[in-house]
Amino acid sequence: MNAPGHTAKGALAAILYVFLWAAAFVPSRVLAHSAPPLSILWIRFVGAGVLLFAGVRVAGLPVPRDGGTWLRLLLLGILGNAIYLGMNYEALRHLSAGMGSIVASTNPLILALLAPWLLRAPLTARKLSGLLLGFSGVVLAMHTRAHSQEARVQDVLLAAFGVLSFVFSNILYKRMHVRPHPLVLNAAQLFLAGVALLPVALAVEGPPRIDWTWPIVASLAFLVVVLSIGASMLWFWILHHGEASRVSAYFFLTPVFGLLLGALLLREPLAPLDGVALGVIALGLWLVTGER
Repeated sequence: MNAPGHTAKGALAAILYVFLWAAAFVPSRVLAHSAPPLSILWIRFVGAGVLLFAGVRVAGLPVPRDGGTWLRLLLLGILGNAIYLGMNYEALRHLSAGMGSIVASTNPLILALLAPWLLRAPLTARKLSGLLLGFSGVVLAMHTRAHSQEARVQDVLLAAFGVLSFVFSNILYKRMHVRPHPLVLNAAQLFLAGVALLPVALAVEGPPRIDWTWPIVASLAFLVVVLSIGASMLWFWILHHGEASRVSAYFFLTPVFGLLLGALLLREPLAPLDGVALGVIALGLWLVTGER
């Protein structure tokens, strides 16, 4: 059993991460509308990786030398960054930031359903009930937008495929018996994600043509420093210290933050049933995280 202080620290870390993650949908939508998405992503990943490797060098941390570890780091980068964010950026050409955050909150349901087989993490009746209830709140929020341009089926499916890729990256991380230092791990998987995405971006979009306006520069800087570096480091800490389905259940807070930030910063409309949907999501979250 975890000590109360450790449990509280993990909960606060998870909530902070989810807030930062939900906040990313606002600058991501700005970039998706203003610049070639795949080009922006590989620039983001490579830039964050280079900055993190500079930190690795300053700290004098050891870098893996075996090919097996580097292969797993490459897979982490491709699944958790290149595919996940690549699909989301394409979806965000039409999806609203709030709707993107709603789709992202399906993460805990998928992970919790896979965890008993792939991570040997027990899924109790209460936890399953909470996850299903939380997911029903997500479905309700999606239903209110079903006939609008901000929730086209093809864009929702594209974003959902990205979420599935992110889930498998988490499972891969949890199954790594020997892991580099989190700073090294994050630097490597981000840099490798950028390298893997570069030829795809060139093939699909050609040489990057980006008009470096202030909104684009500010959005990219936020995503590199706060998300790719800060939030990613926090997430690996959470995965290292918490049980997968319980910690990831905080992703049900993503639509709460995403809808509110989208409304405040991008003037995206809120639906009358959003309050009901968020209440159902919160109840599901309490059922999952309140279990002892």
